[in-house]
Amino acid sequence: MLRQLSFACLLLLVVCVGPAVAQTRLRALIVDGQNNHGVWPKTTEMMKGFLEETGLFEVDVARTAPQGVDPKFKPQFSKYDVVVSNYNGAPWPEETRQAFVDYVRGGGGFVVVHAANNAFGDWKEYNEMIGLGGWGGRNERSGPYVYLNDEGKLVRDPSKGGGGHHGPQHPFSIIVRDPDHPVTKGMPREWLHSKDELYDLLRGPAENMHILATAYADKSQGGTGRHEPMIFTVQYGQGRVFHTPMGHAEYSMACAGFIATLQRGAEWAATGKVTQSLPADFPTADRESQRGQ
Repeated sequence: MLRQLSFACLLLLVVCVGPAVAQTRLRALIVDGQNNHGVWPKTTEMMKGFLEETGLFEVDVARTAPQGVDPKFKPQFSKYDVVVSNYNGAPWPEETRQAFVDYVRGGGGFVVVHAANNAFGDWKEYNEMIGLGGWGGRNERSGPYVYLNDEGKLVRDPSKGGGGHHGPQHPFSIIVRDPDHPVTKGMPREWLHSKDELYDLLRGPAENMHILATAYADKSQGGTGRHEPMIFTVQYGQGRVFHTPMGHAEYSMACAGFIATLQRGAEWAATGKVTQSLPADFPTADRESQRGQ
């Protein structure tokens, strides 16, 4: 009888606690469907896996039609703690745009990855959310170029010119500028990111923006000779935005540094904190670290 009672109590505990544990998972939505990077279906799959492997997220994908404005694209953003964009294509329907602005401004998390910062160059609120962007018709009217000088001081350069540029793909060093932020806390001051496009000449409103890490766009690699933002955040209304221009291709996303940055950035955007430790295989200043693709 005692054994049966113990089993019944255990069963009751599993029934009651199990759903509660499941409900603590953060809900993430990846948006894609159009992108000038043909590898996007693979990179969406990779990012979904990266988030799920933390045990913190359950992840859905919302996909537009493959071309043009998709009038049926109307995700219910309010269901999610964080939205991750792997999208660069035609404008969203006006109703969807307004719903997204309301979502982020009202406290929703948003993660911008690589080509998502090329999107929607003429969408004022989107540019305010992402802080800096490239291409998409961006120019001096979009906002200043933003970078750090050799003394580590923030520069807002209003010079005329287009937004967005990169040299040939290559591995490059990430320099952590704020070691106390939850996303970068514990990272080596310098770590080597795997082969990727190093975006430079990004420009935009850059309001309520905080740079966590930079990469030096060496002129010998076709860059600007400046320290370009590579990991940064934006406060938009009540919402937290995490932005990384890294992640051009599957080999770029296979970098253990990129993976940890995405995982931590998504958790921070969703909750304002990071509970994840850095992985043992995190890159060092002189060693790349790639995981199987």
